[in-house]
Amino acid sequence: MSPHWPKKWEGLIQAPLDFDHIEANHASAVKYIRDAAAQGCHLAVLPEYHLTSWVPDSPEFIPLCAQYQKYINSYSALAAELNINIVPGTIVEKHDNDLLNIAYFISSTGAILGRYQKKNLWHPERPHLTSSLHTPHTAFSTPIGKVGLLVCWDLAFPEAFRELIAQGAKIIIIPTFWTLADCSVEGRRRNPLAEELFLESMVVARTFENTCAVVFVNVGGEKGDGERGSWAGGSQVAVPFVGALGKLGWEEGMGVVDVDMEILEEAEENYKVRQDMASEGWHYEYSLTREQKTEGRS
Repeated sequence: MSPHWPKKWEGLIQAPLDFDHIEANHASAVKYIRDAAAQGCHLAVLPEYHLTSWVPDSPEFIPLCAQYQKYINSYSALAAELNINIVPGTIVEKHDNDLLNIAYFISSTGAILGRYQKKNLWHPERPHLTSSLHTPHTAFSTPIGKVGLLVCWDLAFPEAFRELIAQGAKIIIIPTFWTLADCSVEGRRRNPLAEELFLESMVVARTFENTCAVVFVNVGGEKGDGERGSWAGGSQVAVPFVGALGKLGWEEGMGVVDVDMEILEEAEENYKVRQDMASEGWHYEYSLTREQKTEGRS
């Protein structure tokens, strides 16, 4: 039986980040979440690094990351108060000598239903963050259906999506810190908006490949600044057949998206991706392990 999907369910919160002002960033996030709840949203999603930004070489960064539990508790209380599900972007957590980049799904009761540690680290993150490495991706049940969490550069890996939809995930939520400057100098010389093209191509492609909805929430520049700089923005909910819904530009803002989730059932009926994956003798049912790759070279 199909779940009963709420129609107006998504508040895309494309917030700017101000390093060393964690309380101001949190206050801004809370304001947007309250606004989303007031407009009848069932889910509010924030960007990656929404509290601390990404400045790992600053001496203040690690002490800020040590405060993570305070903000998890705050978002849990807010979710219960407003009766809204919240994905508070990612929160960088200090555990002993490790920094973990964590996304949570907090239900409308305040309970944490899902936790995901970023697996596919972007190159500059690798000296600072600890990856979840071989821990499997896990889908989980929520009040809005079966959900999977990914973070930013995970978008580039179809394998991550396949693991989640094999477990029945219908909605993949991806908090992101993605800028135009993530492209090399050579790439930007060929196309200054190369990363924007990357995102436009990948987000929608993943929905068709997996007959799922993708909730992509990125950071944005300050409203009224007038200078785009390196902001990519582009927060959206993408679905098969239609593509991006409620897509934002590059500036700070919040989009409220109405989604008819029956489109996912229609897409699966058409493409039968999940049906093929669940069939006996599915021909891609294997794991490409390091040992297999080594054997293949001999």
